[in-house]
Parts: sequence; structure tokens; C-alpha cells
Amino acid sequence: MIIRSRFAPSPTGYVHLGNIRTAIYAWLYARHHGGELVLRIEDTDQERSTQEAIQVILDSMAWLGIDYDEGPHYQSKRLDRYHEVAEQLIAEGKAYRCYCSKERLAVLREQQLGNKEKPRYDGACRNQQLDAFSSSSSQPYVIRFKNPQSGTVTFNDEVNGEITFQNSELDDLILIRADGYPAYNFCVVVDDMDMRITHVIRGADHINNTPRQINIFDALNAKHPTYAHVPLILGTDGKLLSKRHGAASVLQYRDDGFLPEAMLNYLIRLGWSHGDQEIFSREEMIELFDSKDINKAPAAINPDKLLWLNRHYMKTLDPQVIAERLVWYLQDLHIDFAHGRGPNLVEVVKAQRERCETLREMAVKSRFFYEDIAKYEESAMKHLSLEMLDPLRAVIHRFEMLDLWSKESLHQVIEDIAKQFSLKLGKVAQPIRVAVTGTTISPPIDVTLQLLSKRIVIDRLTKAVEFISNNRSN
Repeated sequence: MIIRSRFAPSPTGYVHLGNIRTAIYAWLYARHHGGELVLRIEDTDQERSTQEAIQVILDSMAWLGIDYDEGPHYQSKRLDRYHEVAEQLIAEGKAYRCYCSKERLAVLREQQLGNKEKPRYDGACRNQQLDAFSSSSSQPYVIRFKNPQSGTVTFNDEVNGEITFQNSELDDLILIRADGYPAYNFCVVVDDMDMRITHVIRGADHINNTPRQINIFDALNAKHPTYAHVPLILGTDGKLLSKRHGAASVLQYRDDGFLPEAMLNYLIRLGWSHGDQEIFSREEMIELFDSKDINKAPAAINPDKLLWLNRHYMKTLDPQVIAERLVWYLQDLHIDFAHGRGPNLVEVVKAQRERCETLREMAVKSRFFYEDIAKYEESAMKHLSLEMLDPLRAVIHRFEMLDLWSKESLHQVIEDIAKQFSLKLGKVAQPIRVAVTGTTISPPIDVTLQLLSKRIVIDRLTKAVEFISNNRSN
């Protein structure tokens, strides 16, 4: 038997961490077993489903490298199939048309709530002979499933163990709504049956749907998948994750500068573990993943842990890979790096990777390599003092005399000037840094100067001397 799992999101908004973690687990399960992952877009909610949301799903998966083997299948293109199966169930006496009005159902609900009963359909149309009505009747109706009225539904959940529901607690759920669109629980069963899905990994909020779906599978004489219901993700406050917790959208993390490797590693560990191991390559994830190792307890997001992982990958990934990823952020910040001005991006990555937590931070902190200094940071200008005027002039003179623009020669010049003016090395290096970067923070000064090039460094130092002369002489 070929293992076939699926990721079946609804395109009704952003893809949050819980959605994409489900996709990761389903993908890893399929890859671990040499199986297949099916992508299904559950877009029957016509009012809320959008093409933009579909693209967000596809972009999120592509960013994280979650590849699929089949699809995307769209439920909105399978409406005829759902009606076909619903009519089959009616013909077999396993479903029926319900003509109860919205008003009747509203009154029924109020009565049940008033009696402190669980709101549910009372089966008024279930056993009546409604020969006066037919599928061609103009009177509106829904199609309901004849749920068994006795017995139990038991299934073995790969995360939570054996779970049992009483059929008497379940409703005659709607299969086809009055507008002709199928209901969620019905679509899922028909799709999983037709697409030969063997394993379903989804959020624990779907546990109550599972017995209803199993009963429909049984009515269709089809084998239901094996289920694994994953605990939901909590925010830092211990409450269910929502927009109030910040960047809940997967692509927001991408836009904020996180690496997909870090995000993938972070999400797999958000509810799954393999001993004490924290960092996994993609190959290790696939080799080691087992749905039985998914934790039963909810996991809470930990922004510090994500930043720690991102720093790890910033430092350890191939600099060429990081440089390629950095391009998007530079473009987003309108930093012109592509016209021969400034250092090679790979060299910038090597210089900056130890002191940046995200790609966006790296792009921001690397602006000075490619753009002139518009102004000095307020806190940095104290280093451009009148007493540094002569030392900086001496630095310019020595730099102009250099035949070899190397870290070693640059560092030697700074040392020599510090000795000449009886200053500590930092007292000379920091004004140079401010002059060429506009800030007090950069890679080591010799690395920074080498990457900037001789012409740019001398030009910016000259402007700093002019600034001191014009602003500090009074």
C-alpha cells in the first residue's frame, strides 16, 4: 500500500503557523514512508475563499520547500461529484432531503437551549414520506445524512490513542446546503475516498468531526484513513495562537527576514521531538519523523527559540545561499546593490552574519556598503570631535599612500596613527567607523574598510573631516 497523506487548507485568509505545521507533518509522514502528499484546496466557502489566499498557500509551501506529488485539487471544481455521491446515498436510504425552514430550525434551537439540551436537528424529515417533494421541487431543501442512532464510533488516533463517540450524540449533519454547495464534512469524505488518502494529520479541533466522517465512510462502504490529531499551538500567554500574538502569518516571518531552514526546524519541533536534538537537516527530519512522536500537549510559541535557530542558520549556511536570499530584502529596501558599486554580496554576508539575527536586519545594516552616508546617527556624532580632526587627516594621507588595500595594511595604518597621536586603537577606529558607515556598529573596521574600497573610504573620511571643521570649530 502506498502511503498518501494530504494538506487541505481553506483559502479564507493568511496561512498561520498551525496550518503550515500540519502541512509539514503531513509532508514528512509521506516522505518518511516513501509515500505521496496531495494538496487539496478546500474552497467551497464562496464568500470567503479568494485567489489571493490560494496564492499565499502556494507561496508559503514553496518558501519552506514543502513539495507535493499531486494537486492542487480544488473542491469548487468537484461539485458535480459531491452531488452524485449525495444522490447515491439518498437512493440507498442513507441520506434524505430536509425541507425544514430556517425559521423552524431557529425555534427548535431556542427550545433546546431553553431546556438546557444540546442543539441538534430533531429528525423531523428523516422518516417522513415526502412524495409531494422531489429534487426538482422549487421548495428549498438540504440533504442530510442519516447518522446511525445507536452504537459507537471508535478510532485509534496516532497521537491521542483510542477515542470513542456515542452515535446518539451525533447529528444528522447536512451534506448539501440549500444553495447547492456541499458541507465541509461531506466534501472531506468524498475527497479522501476518491484521492485514496490513507493518513490524515490535522489539528485537534477536528476530532469532533472525525466520527461524523467515519460514519459517512461506512455508509459509502469505503475504508476511512488513519487519523492523527495534532494539539493546537498556544501563544506566549498560554492562549490559542491568534493575530494578537504578532506575526502569526507564515509569510510575515519570511518578510521579517527569517530563513526557511530555521522556520522549518522551528515548526517541526513545535510539538514533535526526537530525544534532546534541537537542530535537524531536511534529511534528518524525513528519516526520523514519526507521527507517534507528536506530543499530546499543546506547544507554545517561543520567539527567542526561533531567533536562536535563525542565528544558527545565518552562521552555518553556505554564504552564497544567504547572499541569494538577501537580494529580495535589499530590493525591498530600495538599496541599489546591482550596478557594480559596492562589494560582492557573498563577502558582505561573511562580514555581517555573526552580528545579524535576520536577513532584513542584515540588509538594513549593509546599506552603507552601497549608498552614500546621508547623515550620521545622533549617538555616533560624538566620535567626530574636534580632537579627531588631525588624526583623521593623517589616516586619509596614509590611506592614499597605500598600494595594497588589504585588511592587514589597513589595520597597520590605524595602529600607526594611534601610536602617533598617543591614542588607544579604539579611539581612532571608532571615528573612522562613524565616518564610513554613519553608525558605531559594523564588522571589524579593517574588514569594513577593505570591503568599501579605497576610493569610497577616502571620500567619506574627507567628508567627515569637512563635517568636523564646519560643525566643531566654534
